[in-house]
Amino acid sequence: MNGRDFGTQLRKGVVEGCVLAVVEREPTHGWELARVLQEHGLIGSVGTLYPVLTRLEKAGELASREVTAESGRRRRYYEITPAGRASLAQFTYQWQAFVGNVTAVLKESQ
Repeated sequence: MNGRDFGTQLRKGVVEGCVLAVVEREPTHGWELARVLQEHGLIGSVGTLYPVLTRLEKAGELASREVTAESGRRRRYYEITPAGRASLAQFTYQWQAFVGNVTAVLKESQ
């Protein structure tokens, strides 16, 4: 192997779908979302997440609201929209087909 990092390119292609999947479960604030994605090795740092959240919001797939905790700390919570649910369903379908195709090619080459 020549040292190429295929993982970086793979992560870039799936982060938006994974964000939608996490937020579909329940409204989630950015730090918690980053923790989940980092735990699964899908992002390197919190800073890489916020441009993704902005893109998803601009696309109408996420909505956000600010909540002030009793401590006075403000957090932005993200919720999936109907358009986001549709995109997540499409991502899930395409991902499953993609994984199946890649697996088949890899098996054939062994």
